[in-house]
Amino acid sequence: MSGASILYIPHGGGALPLLDEAGHGAMNSFLRGFASTVTRPDAIVVISAHWEESVISITAGKTPQLYFDYFNFPAEAYQYQYPAPGDPQLAERIQGVLQQASIESKLDYDRGYDHGLFIPLMMMYPDADIPCVQVSLSSSLDAGLHVQIGKALSALKSENLLILGSGFSFHNMQAFNNKPVESLDERNQAFEAWLVQTCSDNSIDETEREARLVDWQQAPYARYCHPREEHLLPLQVCYGVAQSVATTVFQDRVSGFLVSAYQW
Repeated sequence: MSGASILYIPHGGGALPLLDEAGHGAMNSFLRGFASTVTRPDAIVVISAHWEESVISITAGKTPQLYFDYFNFPAEAYQYQYPAPGDPQLAERIQGVLQQASIESKLDYDRGYDHGLFIPLMMMYPDADIPCVQVSLSSSLDAGLHVQIGKALSALKSENLLILGSGFSFHNMQAFNNKPVESLDERNQAFEAWLVQTCSDNSIDETEREARLVDWQQAPYARYCHPREEHLLPLQVCYGVAQSVATTVFQDRVSGFLVSAYQW
């Protein structure tokens, strides 16, 4: 019986991946090659850094439109199409497992897919023929809560799903905008080393791994790498689903900074 694939990825800067910006080349190659490494999923559940709600929300529409939640890109970046159907029944099952874990949630029949979903999936599954459901972050940005959300979603782990945490393991916009030099940023490197160890070191038991991800602000240069943590939190959700050691499946530069992806 095939179970869920669980993956945390960088989704890049706005529309830049689809505009073939040179700094996204390695990431784009990784995303475009991913589908060939796993069983084709029956549906994709995306936890995107770009949706926060006070009550966890789940897309439940049958035909979600695209939500172009980025700014100051060329006109073509607002004409993309990704007509993947929604999956209202899966959305209801997700609400059910959250309810069983005493996590309040609501179904949203109107919200479209944001770029945390359609940008990577246009590369990963370009035919747009796999049903998708998005699950929001909590606007509390509480790391422990996001691990618990993942633990609730683990009830779906036996299903043939792709559970995709779409974020960015480095997300300091001021640093990105300051045109990084060729040499790697030592603060970025230190946090990435901590993150790889935390997620992928077999010698760390799950109690410690979870504690490290909940207390991620104690990592070296944590707040430099994530002045605001919304791009990291999809990782905590993915860990909560898996509750096991991950494989670091990608680590390379994106727009000059080292970023990573993890698979369970």
